[in-house]
This record gives sequence, structure tokens and C-alpha cells, in this order.
Amino acid sequence: MSKNKHTEILVIGAGPGGYAAAFRAADLGKKVTLVDRDEVMGGVCLNRGCIPSKALLHITKVMDEAASLSKAGVTFGKPKIDIDTIRQHKDKIVSQLNNGIAGMAKARKVDFLQGKAMFRSNSEVEVVNGKKKEVLSFDQCIIAAGSSSAMLPNIPKSKNILTSKTALELENIPKTMLVVGGGVIGVELGQVYATLGTKVSLVEFLPNIIPGADQDIVKPLERKLNKQFDSIMLNSKVVNIKESKKNVLSVTIEKEKTPTIIEYEKILIAIGRKPNTNLLNLKATSVTINDQGFINVDNYQRTSVKTIFAIGDISDNPMLAHKATHQGKVAAEVACGEPSIFDPKAIPSVVYTDPEVAWCGLTEIQAKTDDIPYSKAEFPWAASGRAIAMGANQGKTKILFDPDSKRVLGVGIVGPSAGDIISEGMLAIEMGSDAEDISLTIHPHPTIGETIGLASEVFDGTITDLYLPKKK
Repeated sequence: MSKNKHTEILVIGAGPGGYAAAFRAADLGKKVTLVDRDEVMGGVCLNRGCIPSKALLHITKVMDEAASLSKAGVTFGKPKIDIDTIRQHKDKIVSQLNNGIAGMAKARKVDFLQGKAMFRSNSEVEVVNGKKKEVLSFDQCIIAAGSSSAMLPNIPKSKNILTSKTALELENIPKTMLVVGGGVIGVELGQVYATLGTKVSLVEFLPNIIPGADQDIVKPLERKLNKQFDSIMLNSKVVNIKESKKNVLSVTIEKEKTPTIIEYEKILIAIGRKPNTNLLNLKATSVTINDQGFINVDNYQRTSVKTIFAIGDISDNPMLAHKATHQGKVAAEVACGEPSIFDPKAIPSVVYTDPEVAWCGLTEIQAKTDDIPYSKAEFPWAASGRAIAMGANQGKTKILFDPDSKRVLGVGIVGPSAGDIISEGMLAIEMGSDAEDISLTIHPHPTIGETIGLASEVFDGTITDLYLPKKK
């Protein structure tokens, strides 16, 4: 039986962007209903992505660091892996955050409704949860329905073929695994399983892993993965997967048109994500979608229907939680009549591996492709006392500057805590800081963060922690 309800602002999707939008709109005095397919809020990021993967990455990073301490004279015994306890630890962290979001929703009097939301018109949706159906009319709607894992075509249905979601469930630790895709998800989860004892191989269609980043900041990670993984196959693609009666996956991998057949216990498909536009019955609305399946939006996150907004993974790349959060706040503010716009100068990207890789703003790849002039300054962590003490001397901090204004255009970092210190690079870009602004800022010593200041000193020619021959 269908019920009819009305809400001022309807938010579809309770991920980082969705609940940020709902909470901001509620703070601005609106009656808000938040709808999600899951029983709990948080979306893919909290429940099946960012948070559980970082919990596991932290465990494996500590394991690796403990093993490396033998070089410093401290030796631990071989770690004992209790997969059930690890899984419970991960789930406890997720549950704690779930409860926190639910508490904030309750405090703000945001109505939460579980179910699949499908549009009936430009002003109505039907929310279906089993046999229960509700029709919700709205004044304004914010779509934050996210994305799903992309899959290879024509592969068999098998519990041994994993997505990022099922890989994070950590059902067991397989003896062998093939990771298909050398992007962020592939290398992060591949490193988790490799550290826990799986013999991991990785196949990537392109000539490099983490193709969106400059390869000089990826190289230290690649060197680490070459030691941890059984093999990394670049310029290669999976052309066929067959499963035997013994649950063994036989994979045909092609490189330079030469096929090789290798058997694996598990396969993780990590070839990217696709927007969930096909789940919303958008054909019942006037909302337009581009060729890539994203909902078309302007800088105010408005769709072609001015009372319907779209944010996060469903609206554009990059598919990042922190981007969705900011877009969610913008959409909520615009919907509430507040002046707001999504117009960032840069969006940071982080690979939470060991070592971490982070970048923001202009990359050298982009600069060369688009013929953008730039100057570059680097500070090698081999000259950082803190990095040497941590055994992280292969790290690097790189800053790209405008040759004329000396302003920061982009930052790339590889090494421990790269994801944390990239924020200073983001602030510099947003504030229009130049090299002198950063080099004259006193950074604490000894820290990894001071490498940002030291890289700026390299550009200014004022560096004393390195010897640079005078330019003739």
C-alpha cells in the first residue's frame, strides 16, 4: 500500500555528500527527508569503501613497519593472523561511525527512510522497501546516489570474483589473487591482501599504475609493490575468465597480442566505477545525462531541472568523498536560497598505500598535454632528517609553480603521511600563495610537513638543507 508524504528537501543517497547536504539543509531550517537503500547511513565510503579499507590498510602498515624494525635492532615474531578478529575490528569502526551519523541526523530532526528511490516526475519519487511503498513529493531534491563498481564484460558469476565491496568483507585470505586494475582501489586492496599473506598479481591495461598521477611520485610505491606482489603486468588485459568445478579461476591475460593462461583462487575486479543513474528512473523527469552516464550540473549543482540537484559520484569525476561533501553543502545552500558555488581551484587525490601517494592541482602530465608553462622544485626525502629516521628516505615532495607569478600550481608527494600534508598544498593553491609565502612560513623541524617549505626554498634558491650549484 502506498502512502503519500511531502518534504521540503529530499536527499537521495546517504553517503558523505548526501548526509552533508541533508544536515546543512536542516541547519538552515528546512524539513529534510534522507533516503538510502541501506539500513544505515554513510554510503559506500563508510560502509564498503574508504573507511573499512583504511582500517585494514592501517593494520597492514603496522605489520610491515614492525617487520622492517629488524634493521634497527628490534625483532618481532611472525604475526598471527586472526581473520575473524580483524573483520570484527573493521566492522566495529564502521558501526561506531554509523551510530555517530545517525545521532547527528536525529539531533537535526532529519527523517531517514530506507528504500529504493525512483522518480515518478520532476516533483515526486516512489520509495520501495520490499512490499512497502511510499510516494514522496518534494519542493527540491538533491540526488546523491553515488556509483557502483564497473565489471568486465562476459565474466562468469562466481563468489570467487570480487569487487571492492566483497573484498572488504574479508571472508578469507586466499593463497592467490589477481587484481584487475592498477588504480587506487586495486593497489590499496592488493597491498592489504599481500601483507596478510596472499600471493597477489596485478594486471593493468595502461603502461603505469595510478595513471592519473605523475609517475615520478608513483615510482617509490611501484618499487614497494614489486617486492610485495608476485607480479605486476602492465600493458596487459584480461580477455577471458573460466571457473573450473574445483572453484579455480583460469584467466587468459594478453600482452602484445600474446596470451598467457594463469590460475588464481580469487580475482578482484577494480577497473573503476560507474554512476548509478540507471537506478533512479530519471526518464520520468526532465533531468539530462551526458554520454558517460553522469547527470549534467552547473556550478551550483543544479541539473536541467532547477529544483533538482546532483552531487558526488553521480554528477562528475573525480569520484571522491571529500568532493561530494563540498558539493552537498553547496547544493543545500543554493536550495535554501543561500549564496554558494562549487568552484574549487583543485581537488586532492590520495592513494592510502605504504608509501602514500598524494597530489593536487596541476600535474606534469596535464601541463605537458595542455601545453601549460610551469617551473618545478623538488625536495628529496633522502635529505630529510625525519624521513631518514622513519626509513622513508625514498619519498619526495614536488611543487609546480607558475614561472611568472611564482604561485603554486600543483603539488605531488610520496611517502608516509603524504595524504595529510597535501592539505598545505591545497591551501596554497586556493589562497594563491607563491613560493616566498611558503618558504618564509616557519615549519616545525624535524617533520615530514617541512618538506613543503623546503621544496619552496629550492625554488627560491634559498635552500640550505641541500647544495644546489649556482645557475650560470
